[in-house]
Amino acid sequence: MPQPEAPNGTITPSAFQPLGDAPPTPPPRRNWRYWLLPTVLLLFVVIMGFLFSARSVEINVDSTNPANVEVGGLHLVLGGRYLLRPGEYSLEISAKGYYPLLTTLGVTREDSQRYTFDPQPLPGRVTIVSQPAGAVIRVAGKPLGQTPSPILELAPGDYSLELEHPHYLPVTRTISVTGRDQAQTFENRLAPAWANVTVASQPAGAEILVNGEPRGVTPATLEILQGERELALRKMGFTEAEQTLNVRAGQAIDLAIIKLVPAAGLLTLSSTPSGANVTLDGDFQGQTPLTLSLKPDQPQRLMLSRSGYRRHTETVRLSAGASDQRAIALVAELGTVDLQVTPAGAEVRVNGKLVGTGNQTLSLPAHEHRVQVSLAGYNTVNQRLTPRPSLEQRVSIDLQTEKEARLARLQPEITTALGQTLRLFIPGESGPAEFTMGSSRREPGRRANEVLRPVSLRRMFYLQTTEVTNAQFRQFLASHNSGQAQASSLNREHQPVAQVSWQQAARFCNWLSEREGLAPFYQQEQGIVTGFNPGAIGYRLPTEAEWSWAARTRGDQLLTFPWGETFPPTVVTGNYADTSSAYITGRTINGYNDDQAVSATVASFPPNHYGLYDLGGNVAEWVHDVYRIPGANSAAETDPTGPKTGDNYVIRGSSWAMGRRSELRLPYRDYGQAGRDDVGFRLARYAE
Repeated sequence: MPQPEAPNGTITPSAFQPLGDAPPTPPPRRNWRYWLLPTVLLLFVVIMGFLFSARSVEINVDSTNPANVEVGGLHLVLGGRYLLRPGEYSLEISAKGYYPLLTTLGVTREDSQRYTFDPQPLPGRVTIVSQPAGAVIRVAGKPLGQTPSPILELAPGDYSLELEHPHYLPVTRTISVTGRDQAQTFENRLAPAWANVTVASQPAGAEILVNGEPRGVTPATLEILQGERELALRKMGFTEAEQTLNVRAGQAIDLAIIKLVPAAGLLTLSSTPSGANVTLDGDFQGQTPLTLSLKPDQPQRLMLSRSGYRRHTETVRLSAGASDQRAIALVAELGTVDLQVTPAGAEVRVNGKLVGTGNQTLSLPAHEHRVQVSLAGYNTVNQRLTPRPSLEQRVSIDLQTEKEARLARLQPEITTALGQTLRLFIPGESGPAEFTMGSSRREPGRRANEVLRPVSLRRMFYLQTTEVTNAQFRQFLASHNSGQAQASSLNREHQPVAQVSWQQAARFCNWLSEREGLAPFYQQEQGIVTGFNPGAIGYRLPTEAEWSWAARTRGDQLLTFPWGETFPPTVVTGNYADTSSAYITGRTINGYNDDQAVSATVASFPPNHYGLYDLGGNVAEWVHDVYRIPGANSAAETDPTGPKTGDNYVIRGSSWAMGRRSELRLPYRDYGQAGRDDVGFRLARYAE
């Protein structure tokens, strides 16, 4: 190191300090230049490291206006591409006319990457106008007010636009909305929905109505909406003229001059009494009260007529469009009716009005009247009669008690749909109302089940005069076969049906009832009779009491045999086991021959005193009652029908196969349930 020079050129020695005591040397001072190179080197390394690890990313924005793209985090933009290291970055895209887009950008390790973003455009600002204004707007079917519309915000796209105006044709079109906050105005010119219609009349000055609404007076040119319209012209004193118009928009219509017809005069006509027939110039118009249309200013012949009243005629005349009222009192033509009433205390009403009691001499108009005669406890009589002028009539009315009237309504005989005849029996009139069933213990041939018991019959009933035949039963069951006995047929058409069970006989009764529309007497479940309805008047089997009454009672006498009281019979009275059937039955009535080996054609032998055939022979008969043996000293029964249920049913009467004294007796009782070749049945039913 150079030494400082001493003043005046003298060299002076420097201060000496031993090494061990020397002060520390201060570090050298480093300025920015010292750090520049390391910093540049470090920056270079970082940049090169970023460039080697970054990926090239292209960001495309699908928008019509330039977009501003902001990427969060470390990145470089080179030539429109972004250099980004793999990872996630916030991304913000904005463009005029679009909603801002905030999203996340995920950069992968691929060297080159491309991302496209579609920001959502802002709605368009749409205004819809029409000429004329006031049209109802619907966009995509949604009502949006009337034209001119306020500014409507609509998303970009195509929309169906509908415009409706009460006096113009509707418009339907498609509008394309640009969106992106752009203003668009859609203008529409509406076409008129009417046509000009020229209307004139003779005479002029008629009021014009279109679909009932006044539109002016003739002559006039009107704007009438398209479609089918009802045009009417009205003028005092003239008939209203009507016409249907088919109006098409824009197509003018010039109607020819419409000639109005003078209006008819209106005559309101009434009469006392009402209901008179009315003619005008000989043409029937109806009955009073009514309103007549008269030819204007022309005389016409008016005539009123009603049965029992004098004819009224006059001439009427009214001016065009005039109206009048006329009330005409008809003059009655009277006839005399001498009404004879029994009993004398019965009330008499004519046309609903009480005129007195008992016999009456009535002076009535010569037309039909309603006469009612009534008295408590008697059946009311309603009758129509028409008096005749100058001719006295005599009418007799005899009231019946309710019972007499009821009996009068009943037919003494009825015929079924199969041709069977049933005769009406009224206990107490046809025969005794009370009698005794069964037989005394001392009676020869009596059986233990013939217990004496008192019975009273009150209900009227019908009994078939003959037994049901094979032909009649086969209409119910076509396959039925009554069979044969020792080669003798039981199956001919008019022989009594045999080989039928009690159930089959009862079901036949129900079938016939339903065929004739009667309520069935027997109750059935799955084809089996399980009970009966005593209130029904459908066909049934006779009750045992009815059968016994019809077979045994003759006045106060109870018959033992069909022919009387002695055994054996001395004359042929019925079909029993006779000598001709000995080879079949093996038992016969000694010396008796009826020439019928088996069952005979029904009604082949004389009827009994009630007009009933074969009650004591031919075939025995099913009756309605379930079989039972009554107790001794039983109380009197009224219209008995027997137990409701049971396993066996009563069989009454003898048959062609029976010849013993016990079997031929009318009190004889048997029972069973299955069919036999000598058992059939006859029909019965209650009268009410």
